[in-house]
Amino acid sequence: MAPRKTFVGPRLRQLRRERRQTQAGMAAALGVSPAYVNLLENNQRSLSVQVLLRLSETYGVDWRELVEDDSASLLADLRSALQDPVFDAERPDLQELRAALDHSPGLARSLLVLHKAYQALGERLLSVGRAGVGDLDRLLTASPETVVHDLFRRHRNHFPILEEAAEAFRGGEEIDTAAFYGFLKRRLEQRLGIEVRSVPVDALPHALRLYDEAGGRLLLSDGLDYPNKVFQLIHVTGLLEYREAIDAVIAGADITGGGITGAREQARCRVELANYFAAAVVMPYAAFLAEARATRYDLDLLAARFGVTYEQVCHRVTTLQREGAQGVPFFFLRVDKAGNVGKRFNATSFQLAEYGGACPRWDVHLSFRTPGRILAQFVEMPDGSRYFTVNRTVDRPSLGHQSQDNRLAVSLGCAIEHAGQLVYAARYQLSDPDLVTPIGITCRLCPRQSCTQRAHQPLHLELPIDERRRGATRFES
Repeated sequence: MAPRKTFVGPRLRQLRRERRQTQAGMAAALGVSPAYVNLLENNQRSLSVQVLLRLSETYGVDWRELVEDDSASLLADLRSALQDPVFDAERPDLQELRAALDHSPGLARSLLVLHKAYQALGERLLSVGRAGVGDLDRLLTASPETVVHDLFRRHRNHFPILEEAAEAFRGGEEIDTAAFYGFLKRRLEQRLGIEVRSVPVDALPHALRLYDEAGGRLLLSDGLDYPNKVFQLIHVTGLLEYREAIDAVIAGADITGGGITGAREQARCRVELANYFAAAVVMPYAAFLAEARATRYDLDLLAARFGVTYEQVCHRVTTLQREGAQGVPFFFLRVDKAGNVGKRFNATSFQLAEYGGACPRWDVHLSFRTPGRILAQFVEMPDGSRYFTVNRTVDRPSLGHQSQDNRLAVSLGCAIEHAGQLVYAARYQLSDPDLVTPIGITCRLCPRQSCTQRAHQPLHLELPIDERRRGATRFES
């Protein structure tokens, strides 16, 4: 495989302008020609290792920050955002978008921040309804869930520092699935002096796990099954032993124009990053990726092989984005019976609703009528992008007769060009013109016309109304 060329044009230009240097001044500092600096800034030449090291030494910057490349995901996000009907003028082509990212990356990021805020505000208005003056700040402030989603999205749902921490935790040791709980329990007791105890459900009436720091005890509810008990033990271990790695991710976050500063947002991010660590420990990257490819992403087989739940497998496959060892880029969504979105992760350009009301034409909702059965579906978004989705219900821990049927539905999806790598797509003919179901993000944000499932008037589009005719719904005729 040929070595990957490194282009750093926008970052190099920004670095030079921050130092208030001309191209000639930077060239003199680096010992290269001004023409070479100009070519580098315009991404017409790749960066050599020697010049990269010279840049790092001369300007005191981390070379990893210089070569970190998120231009592909930014380009995908920009293309997706500009498909919004609010941009009703002629849309820029791919070449124009690439030029914008090369020459004005800050402006492009600001546009994405603005569009995301516009979408979030629209969704939040739908969820809150008519808000009084006292609700204005809450409406205009990103929720902790949005902060978590943006953090994971910015990193394409992959955190190398946590993968390294997970590998360090295992130390190359093969741990039998059936013995994992005992191994973790002993480890917590011997290394951290924490006693692990299983307690009756009524001892933790509103919780599944409680770490009593003062008493040096970790209490696990009997409502947890074996895979979830293992997961919770690793989660706590991650928070205690690998807190530095988790906090490094949060400290280095750059989302929605700033860092993560609120205590509530930091706590939510810390919980999700500890979950990531736990998944990486119980499903080691290399072994899990190899098994995923060998089984063609058979989720049930993967769950059985690694002794985890179906939902944990779905989450883990979204994280397989290590450079040079990438899996299929997936998105993941979890909803309840009312359509409320409880969890979302995304390594694709698919637009996920933050608040409730996901499209009823999406089979993730039909899953509740077929519990435990996988429903595969090809879908198309209003911008024309197509995806293959795998939908199924999952059951939450039961805490007694009052929590029966505590069922959720999850959807795992990828761009249609990756569908052939999934065993669930094998029986479909991709050339079938009726294969794809048109869906939207949420009803009020969906621009589709003549939809038989429309439940709300779209916020940014006037649907045609003709009193002389009756359409499929009362919103359009």
